[in-house]
Amino acid sequence: MTTTIQDVARHAQVSVSTVSNVLNGRVDRMRPDTLARVRASIEALQFRPSKLAQQLKTGQTPLLGLLVPSLTNPMYGHIAREVETAAQQEHGFRLLIGSTYRDREKESAFFEDLAAHGVRRVIVISSLADERHFEQAVERGMVVISYDRGATPGKRSRVGHVMPDNFEAARMATAHLIARGHRHLAFATVAGLTMSRSAKIDGFHAAAEAAGLAKQAQVIDGGALNEYSDAVIAEVGRAMAARLARMKQRPTGIVALNDLMAMGLMAGLRDVGVRVPQDISIVGIDGLYLSGLSNPGLSTVELPVHEMAQAMVAQAMARTEEQAAREQVFAPRQLVERESVAVPPGAPARSTRPKAVEAKSR
Repeated sequence: MTTTIQDVARHAQVSVSTVSNVLNGRVDRMRPDTLARVRASIEALQFRPSKLAQQLKTGQTPLLGLLVPSLTNPMYGHIAREVETAAQQEHGFRLLIGSTYRDREKESAFFEDLAAHGVRRVIVISSLADERHFEQAVERGMVVISYDRGATPGKRSRVGHVMPDNFEAARMATAHLIARGHRHLAFATVAGLTMSRSAKIDGFHAAAEAAGLAKQAQVIDGGALNEYSDAVIAEVGRAMAARLARMKQRPTGIVALNDLMAMGLMAGLRDVGVRVPQDISIVGIDGLYLSGLSNPGLSTVELPVHEMAQAMVAQAMARTEEQAAREQVFAPRQLVERESVAVPPGAPARSTRPKAVEAKSR
């Protein structure tokens, strides 16, 4: 015979609503002895609530939506794995993933589809400047957490925001090159200033200015992402290499927008006979596993993906709008030194390794 919620209530000598509150995590005001008694009865009777019944009653499914620009970018795949682990192990939710390709209409359509299927909690990685469709989703009863961008300045947002400190990541990468003796610097990016790209460029300039190198620091634009897509963002860097090789005063140290672009740069420079790191040193930002497999190994600023994923899932599972609509910024974990950075040509050789560059709190 199947055990029912009524059986559990009788066994624990409580009301059915009390058992329901325990099953749905509404235990903040429950007496500890009552909570313990209900849980003991659930275990003793081996009661397993019907997922279908819960969904019919609440109109929600135990699914967490994750929208990314493209899963072909390994960074987003890394984030998806960490989000999935946190959602499933800590909350019993499974992950539903969609690729938006940086298209507002696709993002909006995904929100509509998820809502229609009872999904009420969504994490979205978006570089779009306008997040009004996020707010519209919140108005329909969804919890929305945005990754890698902050709220619109001066406006109260009901959307949660989790992001790495992109400014500090770029500052660390640039400071590392400066510590190795580089004086002609460049930041390699793509066209279009999203919040995260702008923050990285600002961090690059801040480090250069602090070292008195503002005039020797330049931003190099490799073209629009829609010409390449996330699937081949490394090709942006590879195409940029030929331009760098022809420059009259080419940089000796380059900070790349991310690890994929950095690896593309290294491949392109190799194609045109420019050596890394003997002629040009390169630092990436992300800390991808692949960065340790490149030749030479890529020095990179490692972002705290695990911690950010935990925070996004926790905010997505929040019970109140105030708990969900927070803004959390995470400092880079560390700068991983590999073989893609060396003392620049003509600079005096150093007998010791440079002092480690540590993240600064802002």
